[in-house]
Amino acid sequence: MKISILGVGNIGSSIAKGLVSSKDFKPKNIFLTRKRRNLLEDYEKLGFSIAADNKDAVKNSEIVIVAVTPQQLDGVLNEIKDVLNPVKHKILSVVSGASIKQIKEQLGVDLPVVRVMPNTAIAIRESMTCISGDNEEAVSLSVKIFDKVGKCAIIPEEHMVPATALCACGIAFFMRAIRAASQGGIEIGFHADEALFMAAQTAKGAAAMLLDAGNHPEREVDRVTTPQGCTITGLNNMEHSGFSSALIKGIVSSAEKAKTLYS
Repeated sequence: MKISILGVGNIGSSIAKGLVSSKDFKPKNIFLTRKRRNLLEDYEKLGFSIAADNKDAVKNSEIVIVAVTPQQLDGVLNEIKDVLNPVKHKILSVVSGASIKQIKEQLGVDLPVVRVMPNTAIAIRESMTCISGDNEEAVSLSVKIFDKVGKCAIIPEEHMVPATALCACGIAFFMRAIRAASQGGIEIGFHADEALFMAAQTAKGAAAMLLDAGNHPEREVDRVTTPQGCTITGLNNMEHSGFSSALIKGIVSSAEKAKTLYS
């Protein structure tokens, strides 16, 4: 299977790194493109195939992962539509806000299009990737690819924009929460590197308890809190300052913004 990634920015490069680290994909079978080709020199040294342009990448692949910005999408689709083969190619779009219908209309070619929303943790094979499409074979193939680099969920297309906020933007939200925890750790006496390590490992442990045991977060919270204890005191102070509300508002506002990115 040969894959092209059109637009090797932050998410495109993360996908490329994750696929190769899974050991199921060889770098020579992954064709990369970027407007500034010189920025791909390091990838070429790692064995990736650097395409001359988007058309060249598409011609040499069966799976076309479109990872450009919403503002660049129409231009890229117009560039590659003449070399797309409905029998050979499947389009996997990572572009926020662009529907399957809009992509197909822009291409003017009837071929499988799947929307895929991973996050940058895909680079270390820990992505939460949401997938939606109306072609069962293409969706199954997408799951097969992205299961190698994290966890997948097949969702209705109308939930893809919310998934962008919760899972893709969510990486930044949780990073900021960990950063804030480490700052608190510094204030109570730890060195910066110690505090960050402790905060990150604690967050990893908390997530693992939910994923591995399948428990609700509040059940785990109740196990830590005791009457008149230090945990409940800290939690209540966070809530008085709007901790949960701020996170909820951030996710909702990101979803609202994501709706407007491609039109």
